[in-house]
Amino acid sequence: MELKDLYIFMKVAESGNISKAAKELNYVQSNVSARIQRLEEKLNTPVFHRHNRGITLTPEGKQLITYAEKILSLVSDMEKAFLDADTPTGKLNIGSVETVIQLPFILSNYNKKYQHIDLSLTTGVSEQLIDEVLNYRLDGAFITGRGNRVHPDLVQYDVFEEELVLISDTNPVTVEELKRKPFLVFHSGCGYRAKLEEWLRDEQVTTSKFMELGTLETILGSVYSGLGVSFVPRSSVKYHEERGFIQCHSISKEYSKIKTVFIRNKEAFLTASLEKFIETIEEYRHKEGHEFPFK
Repeated sequence: MELKDLYIFMKVAESGNISKAAKELNYVQSNVSARIQRLEEKLNTPVFHRHNRGITLTPEGKQLITYAEKILSLVSDMEKAFLDADTPTGKLNIGSVETVIQLPFILSNYNKKYQHIDLSLTTGVSEQLIDEVLNYRLDGAFITGRGNRVHPDLVQYDVFEEELVLISDTNPVTVEELKRKPFLVFHSGCGYRAKLEEWLRDEQVTTSKFMELGTLETILGSVYSGLGVSFVPRSSVKYHEERGFIQCHSISKEYSKIKTVFIRNKEAFLTASLEKFIETIEEYRHKEGHEFPFK
C-alpha cells in the first residue's frame, strides 16, 4: 500500500465526490478511481458506497479514516523532525475555546518570532477540541481545565486561572432571581457550562431553561436584550461591564474558579514549531505574573 493511496482516499472522503477530489489533486478522474479501487483490492473490502449523488464511506471506510489520519500524521511528524529546530517552518494547527481573551497576544508574539510558520486557529468547546487533538487533527489546543488531568493520552500545561461570573442586563436583579431566568450557554462540552450545571445542581435549581448559542458575541447581544443570563469569564466581558452594558454577579469560588490549559497529544512527535509555541505560552505566563507550574 502506498502513502499516496491513503492521501487520495482522505481527499475523496473529505470532498464526498471523486471528480471534485481529482480536480483538487490536479489528477484525472480515472486515475483517482483506479487508486481507490486498488486500495479496496488491497484491503479486500469496499471503502465507499457509490450512488447517484456521489459517494459515502462504508463502515470499513470510516475505520480506515482513523488509521489513515494517524499514519499521515506520523509521516508529517517524521518530516518535521528533520527541519531546523531554530527556524521552524511548516503548519501549526491550534484550537481554542472562544473566550481566551489573552490568546491574540500569544498568537501575535509567536507570529512575530516565527514568520515561516503557517499558523491556523480553530475554535470550539473543550470536549470537541480534546477529541481533535487526540485524533491528530490539531497539534494542540487551549481548553478549560477539568481537575488535575484532562486525559491520560494528553500532556497538559497550565496557562492561567480565571473567575467565572453570572452576567445579566442592567436591570436590578439578585442572584436568586437570576437562577429563574433562561441561561444562555455554549454547546454541550463547554467547561463553563459544566461549572454552571454543577452550581445549579448543588443549589437544587431544576427549573432553569438552557438556550444554546454558538458564539460569545451572540450570547452578549442576547444578554443586552434581556433574553437571559450567562456564565462566562470576567476577563472576556470586562469592557462591557466597565461601560455599563451588563452587570456581573459573583458566586462562590468553588464554582467560579476555572483554569485554562494547553494540551497536546503525548503520542505525537513534539515538533519544533509546537515546542516554540509552548515556549511562547510560558514566556507570556511569566510576563503576566502567573505562577502555575507546567506539568
